[in-house]
Amino acid sequence: MTDALSAVPPAKRWWLPPGPVVQRAFFGGWTIAVFAFLYIPILLLVVYSFNDSKLNLQWVGFTTKWYGLLFGNEVLLRAFQNSLIVAAATTVLSVFIGTTAAWLLYRYRFPAQQTLGLLIFIPMVMPEVLMGVSLLVLFVAMGIPLGYVTLIIAHTTFCFPFVLVGVQARLQGIDPALEEAALDLGATPLKAFWLVIVPYLMPAIVAGALMSFTLSFDEYIVTIFTSGADSQTLPLKVYGMVRVGLNPQLNALSTLFIAATAVLVIASQVFTRKKTT
Repeated sequence: MTDALSAVPPAKRWWLPPGPVVQRAFFGGWTIAVFAFLYIPILLLVVYSFNDSKLNLQWVGFTTKWYGLLFGNEVLLRAFQNSLIVAAATTVLSVFIGTTAAWLLYRYRFPAQQTLGLLIFIPMVMPEVLMGVSLLVLFVAMGIPLGYVTLIIAHTTFCFPFVLVGVQARLQGIDPALEEAALDLGATPLKAFWLVIVPYLMPAIVAGALMSFTLSFDEYIVTIFTSGADSQTLPLKVYGMVRVGLNPQLNALSTLFIAATAVLVIASQVFTRKKTT
């Protein structure tokens, strides 16, 4: 009986890799899938910007004519110019208002300070449709014609809180002795703020300025309600062209924006490395 049992081959055991190996494989595959989901559409957009087909449903041949037509499209170029004007003005106003407000809230104490600090953050969480409608009602009630002025005011309203938040976070780590030393050396409060405090806050100011420019340049919903006939921005024109149908010029435009973004990111990394070394 014992010999018979010993003659039976042992049951086959399935081998499983160790736990860390499974985790690395799972998370690695998940990461690849997420990056593929994000970047494959961008890659296709870039490739089809060189497609010699107006419908862009299948690959026909290589061409660069859509870029030539894009640079000759006066409507898109005018909208791009409007977006740059509005975004630049919004950035300047947002930096000034956000930095000043953050310094005042940090430096001085006055009644209802906490309430005012909370009210400033409302534009960051308010739905864009509600903000656009409310600003439109305000401009109409005040008799302000829709155009560049209303557009810049509207964009500044929801952009400057982002500057304020960054500057406030930077102010939490400031040494009060910096301002006191400047005052002891004979500087006026304004001069101490400009020569000592502003350089210390510059990283937060630059970050807020970039955020404001990006948000303003890309804003669509609020722009619908607050722009006039002569102040149509690029997002409005692009959306209007997409509603009509596929246009290869939009692929070319998107490719140019992607290339410009990549160049800026690479330049920023190179500048940062050179500065650290």
